[in-house]
Amino acid sequence: MTFNTLGLSEPILKAINKKGYTEPSPIQCKAIPPILEGMDVLASAQTGTGKTAGFTLPVLQLLSQEQHLRQRPVRALVLTPTRELAAQVYSNVKEYSEFLDLRSAVIFGGVNQKPQVAQLRQGVDILVATPGRLLDLCNQGFLSLSKVSVFVLDEADRMLDMGFLRDIERVIKMMPAKRQNLMFSATFSQDIKKLAHGILHKPVQVDATPENSTVDAINQKVYRVASGKKTDLIIKLISDGDWKQVLVFTRTKHGANKLCKNMISAGITAAAIHGNKSQAARTKALAGFKSGTIRVLVATDIAARGLDIPLLPHVINFELPNISEDYVHRIGRTGRAGASGEAISLVSADETTYLRDIEKLVGLKIPQEILEGYEPDPNASTQPKKQGGGRNQSQKRNSSSKQGTSNQKPKRSNDRTRTSRR
Repeated sequence: MTFNTLGLSEPILKAINKKGYTEPSPIQCKAIPPILEGMDVLASAQTGTGKTAGFTLPVLQLLSQEQHLRQRPVRALVLTPTRELAAQVYSNVKEYSEFLDLRSAVIFGGVNQKPQVAQLRQGVDILVATPGRLLDLCNQGFLSLSKVSVFVLDEADRMLDMGFLRDIERVIKMMPAKRQNLMFSATFSQDIKKLAHGILHKPVQVDATPENSTVDAINQKVYRVASGKKTDLIIKLISDGDWKQVLVFTRTKHGANKLCKNMISAGITAAAIHGNKSQAARTKALAGFKSGTIRVLVATDIAARGLDIPLLPHVINFELPNISEDYVHRIGRTGRAGASGEAISLVSADETTYLRDIEKLVGLKIPQEILEGYEPDPNASTQPKKQGGGRNQSQKRNSSSKQGTSNQKPKRSNDRTRTSRR
């Protein structure tokens, strides 16, 4: 199958061709036709498989076929959980609509709202937004959602995980009841399916890959190591391997800052990116990482789904996530668009339970290795450490039905506040 056979218009095919794409990915093949037919869609696809284009291309075509209104009210809304993901989706919208008479904009917190308001006043057909800034501008009277005909909820499971359920409900009440709804995500829990039941009308469900699977092109490995030796080990791996571009995940913002400082002391250029960083600092760090002036980007999970870095070769879990699904999203930053990649996890004794849950989720026994001089502590407890207000898997599952309130995941609610309400 080619993009030409999916029913896309000539201006969109021209934009696709300009980007050098020739064949649609599985999720694009399955999602684009029903969206073009005006149907609600519930789509599951792992990260790096082209799901953003899976909804962007058909939505742009649907909007281009409608009669333009003089004031150009928002007719399509894409809601995303993080600033980085919003910026990434907006970039795709701009590229694919290059030859269409459509206007687009992106709004998120952490930056001055005045330029965003100015752009909205000029008229916007398709808007990409994070929930907090969207609601802020709506409440201030700068934005109306009364003409939205297509609503896209991107990374829906991440939305719930970050406690955005109530904001999603508020946004839905501001839109017309009659509209097309699309939900895209890498994973689908029972809570997500419950949310979908309340938003979607007779949806077509498409699955490009098995739920919670990891990309085959990613070489996964675990290094068993004592907790206190992790910093020395990660510096050794990066230095000895002469790795030029490494994305490292930590569980906390404090941990990210500390590791970044130790990297710099060891002569490795590094920057941290998390919810306490200003948007300007996050943008600068990401730009440096993409350009190669920064070798290591240390991030918390808030960045796991918003980073689109072509051909990223290495992802390292300095600490395993205590929510297994986050492992899928973290390592999904590498091995994108058919490229190969390596995902390494440094696992101490107290993370044994997390590793077992992750292997159960992805259906894979991840190869383990021990490096001489960095052996794990045989006397260390295998009980998970309590840090950052985190909870274990069963606690998370038991409370996930409590509407995603702000006290559901304390360590992430801070990220969320910084993400979209500043």
